[in-house]
Amino acid sequence: MFFRIAASPCVANPIVTTEFSNGDEKERSEYSISELAREFDVTPRAIRFYEDQGLLAPRRAGQRRIYAPRDRTRLKLTLRGKRLGLTLSEIKELVEMYEPGRDERPQLERFLAVLAQHKEALAQQRGDIEAQLAEIATFEKRIRQRLGAQKRS
Repeated sequence: MFFRIAASPCVANPIVTTEFSNGDEKERSEYSISELAREFDVTPRAIRFYEDQGLLAPRRAGQRRIYAPRDRTRLKLTLRGKRLGLTLSEIKELVEMYEPGRDERPQLERFLAVLAQHKEALAQQRGDIEAQLAEIATFEKRIRQRLGAQKRS
């Protein structure tokens, strides 16, 4: 597992990602919204929402959305970003920073900064949870003591 820019000829704006590919993916030229929804276990509504947020840009054939491999990759990276706790605006920023043939350092540095922010927030949440658990344990102990005292009376 390693971090890299997910780049292929059909991916215009990838995000820094952890690579998990098993090599079995076959590149197709187009996908329907239902195919992507099924593949990534998301609702078509979620895909339309990501489109509204500017993360996906399918072409239209009448009312039908036709997603290119670039959109599929951006959806995959969006979902990975969400699993890491990134906001959609952070994901979009990282995706849009990439330009083929340009220095990837600014994107990597920004990704590292975003990860550091999320790690710090999670550490704070963990501390808050531990403090709450300790307070709960204290109250449980006091309540058990009072219940024990009432039983003896």
